[in-house]
Amino acid sequence: MDALTLLKGRNSAARLCKPAPDDSALAEIFAAASRAPDHGRLRPWRFLLVRGDALVKLGDLFASAAKQRDPDLSEDDCQRFRQQPLRAPLILIVIARLEKHPKVPIIEQQISAACAAHGAMLAAEALGYAGIWRTGVNAFDQRVHSGLGLVHNEEISGFLYLGTRDGQAKPLPVMSQADFMKEWR
Repeated sequence: MDALTLLKGRNSAARLCKPAPDDSALAEIFAAASRAPDHGRLRPWRFLLVRGDALVKLGDLFASAAKQRDPDLSEDDCQRFRQQPLRAPLILIVIARLEKHPKVPIIEQQISAACAAHGAMLAAEALGYAGIWRTGVNAFDQRVHSGLGLVHNEEISGFLYLGTRDGQAKPLPVMSQADFMKEWR
């Protein structure tokens, strides 16, 4: 698949099944992610790989954090949080590592981490896999951050749910350039 076809055709897959990218595919995915724009070569990102039994452990962390946010949360709602990571056979948690720098503002570091995430998503698609980038309340919950071992200068850019597309891709609307582009003169 050529790059433009990939870029113009990729879309999110909410329904994922096995197989997930194997270690060889993951090496390719991480190699692509590492080419993200990166002012100052700070590499202001890292990835946590979650698969197998760790998906259940992540679900328990999500449920525990939800219960702490809302002590009146029903058991059904707690179970919904436990099930979230089980929507895919593999999750890459994208973590932005943010440092004060004289030439690279925090926003550029956050954007660089987001570009690394996008590169990972595109590489997965190029390798025949599919995924969806999720955030939600767990991406911003300090209890989740602590449970995942994040430190004070780290934040979650997203949870990349990866696997094989289950069903057909949802057609995306074609956007006209006039909807988002205007020439400045």
